Amino acid sequence: MSIRVCILEDDKIVRDGMAELVNQSDECFLVGTYETAEELMKQFNIMNPDVVLVDIRLPGRSGIDCIRELKSRYPEIKTQFLVCSVYKDNENIFDALCAGATGYIVKSDGVKHLIESIKEIHRGESPMSGVIARQVIAAFQNRKTKNEYLQLLTEREREILDFLSRGHRYKEISSRLSVSLETIRTHIHNIYEKLQVSSRTDALNKVYGR
Repeated sequence: MSIRVCILEDDKIVRDGMAELVNQSDECFLVGTYETAEELMKQFNIMNPDVVLVDIRLPGRSGIDCIRELKSRYPEIKTQFLVCSVYKDNENIFDALCAGATGYIVKSDGVKHLIESIKEIHRGESPMSGVIARQVIAAFQNRKTKNEYLQLLTEREREILDFLSRGHRYKEISSRLSVSLETIRTHIHNIYEKLQVSSRTDALNKVYGR
């Protein structure tokens, strides 16, 4: 059975190029092409695609918003969302994955792997361009390091560090937690000792990578 594919892309040249590739494939069937998220969302339930190729930056709602809305509106759908974007930054990558995308490829890779990526995502895999996979791995490794530092701290110390990260002064933290200023100073001294740092900036850089 052919893989039912839908394309959400505002650039007509790119959209037509993707459509041609899908139409040339014996294993895929193009069910629709759309320029805006709003147009796709109106027709989505009628098309019932297996795979949607999604650009991020679109006129109107973004591709990420579209994925999030459709996953919320139809929680039982088996449709897979494959992001095809020029953006390679962490924010867009993780916003897309958190919204419900299960694959992410960059347009600079060209279109030669597009059909293979469609087949991979349809059979339950998560195709990603090499540069995207590397950033995902690095982010998880970095998160592990942060978690290791946070594990050194007590719950109260983590709470105070969070206040510090949001720019609160010692007196403000003291007031919010209903403890003495001296107690806050003691907690902060202990935080610095455990993290082996000597300032608020160093502590935040070590834990949050700022």
